[in-house]
Amino acid sequence: MTDDVPTELLAPAGCYASLQAAIDNGADAVYFGLAQLNMRARARRSFHLEDLPEIVRICKEANVKSCLTMNTLLYEHDLKLARSILERAKEVGCDAVIASDMAAIQIANEIDLEVHISTQLSLSNYDAVKFYAQFCDRVVLARELNLSMIRSIWEKMQADDLRGVAGRPMEIEAFAHGALCIAVSGRCGMSLYNSNASANRGACEQNCRKEYIVKDVDTGKEMLVDNNTVMSPNDILTIDFIDEMIHAGVRVFKIEGRGRAPEYVGAVIKAYRAAIDAVENGTFTKEFAKSLIPSLEKVYNRGFSSGYYLGRQQGWSGSGNSKATHRKVLVGKITNHYQKAGVIEVARAAADFSVGDDYVIIGDETGAVRGDVPSLRYEAEGGEMIDCTTVKRGSTFTMPHDGKVKRGDMIYKMAPVAPLQNKVGVPSL
Repeated sequence: MTDDVPTELLAPAGCYASLQAAIDNGADAVYFGLAQLNMRARARRSFHLEDLPEIVRICKEANVKSCLTMNTLLYEHDLKLARSILERAKEVGCDAVIASDMAAIQIANEIDLEVHISTQLSLSNYDAVKFYAQFCDRVVLARELNLSMIRSIWEKMQADDLRGVAGRPMEIEAFAHGALCIAVSGRCGMSLYNSNASANRGACEQNCRKEYIVKDVDTGKEMLVDNNTVMSPNDILTIDFIDEMIHAGVRVFKIEGRGRAPEYVGAVIKAYRAAIDAVENGTFTKEFAKSLIPSLEKVYNRGFSSGYYLGRQQGWSGSGNSKATHRKVLVGKITNHYQKAGVIEVARAAADFSVGDDYVIIGDETGAVRGDVPSLRYEAEGGEMIDCTTVKRGSTFTMPHDGKVKRGDMIYKMAPVAPLQNKVGVPSL
C-alpha cells in the first residue's frame, strides 16, 4: 500500500468560541462531545444535543470535518439514547464518531457513520488493529506506546494494505498535545472508588490532580506529599518531534482540551498548524519548533513532557495550578464596534489596559482573536476622546482593531505571571 493518507490536525471544541478558534487557526477537523455519553460530560464547557446541527453547519461552511465523541462505557439504559444521538449525528451530516463501546461502534456501522476507535480501547499491537479494522476507519492507539512501537504497527498496516470498513487505508491517530492521565489510556477507577463518579462515564473528578497530606494519626503531624500532585503528569508536548511522529505513521494529530478555554485552543492549533505545514513543505527544523513553544507556554499547561513517545521518564506537574506564563484578566465587554473606522469601544474597563498589552477577544462567532494594543483613547469628562498610553479601571476607551469582533464579545489582557512558588506552612515529605 502506498502511504497516501494526508495529515490531519484535530482540534478540541467544548464551546462555540473554541470551535471558531480552532477553525480560524487551521484545524482540519474538530471533535466535540454532547452533555451526555462523552468523557468530558462534567466539563463546564459542553455542547448539548440541540447544538449538533449548528456545529455541523459551521464545520461544513469552513470545510472542516466534525467528529462526535461518544467514548464512554455504555450501560443497558444508555443504548436508546446512544442510538438516538448517533442517528441524529448521521442525519445532520456529522463526519464521524469517536467510540470505544462495541454497542456504539455497531450502531454507527449499522447507520453508515464513520467510526474512529478511541484510545479507551488501548489498542497496542497490529493484530488488535487488524481485528478492529472491520468496524472502523481510524484507530487512536494506546497512549502508552512509543514511536518505535507505533511505527512497527504502521509498517505492518502498509505491508498488508490494511483498510477500514469503508475500504480506505486505515489511519493512525495520536494525542499530540495536552493533558496526560496517569491511568492506562484514560481508563481509571479512582474517581468511581472515591466519589462514585466514574471517569469511564465522563464524570471524572480528577482526584489524581489534587494534593494530599499524610497525617501521623498518633501525633497529628502532617506532611505534604512531595511533588504535591504525585499522580498528575505533565502535559504532552510533541511539537519539537512532530516530524518523527509523521515518520512513525501518525497521520492524525489530536490536541487534547475540550474543557480548556478558547485562547488555549487558538494558540495550540496555530502552533501545531505551523509545525505540520513546515514538515510537509520541507522547512521544519528543531529550532523552528522550539520557537513555537513560548506561545504554548502562555496558555494553560501543567508543564510539558514528551509523553511516552520517546521512551523517557515522565515529569510531574508538581502543582494543581496552571504553569502558564500568562493569565487572562478581564478588561471588559465590547460595547460598540465602529466597523468602517476599525475601532472598538469598551465602557467601564474592569482593569487597567496599556499600549503594548497582549490581548484576546473571545466570542461565540469571533472565536479567540489575539493581538497587541496599538493605541488607546479614553473618554474624558465632557465626552472628549484623548490619546493615552494607559486607560484606568472604570474608564471608557476605544482601540483600533481590524480583526473579527462583535458587540458583546469579551476582551481580556494576557498578563505575565510570576513563576509558581511552593506552598508554605506544611512541610514536604
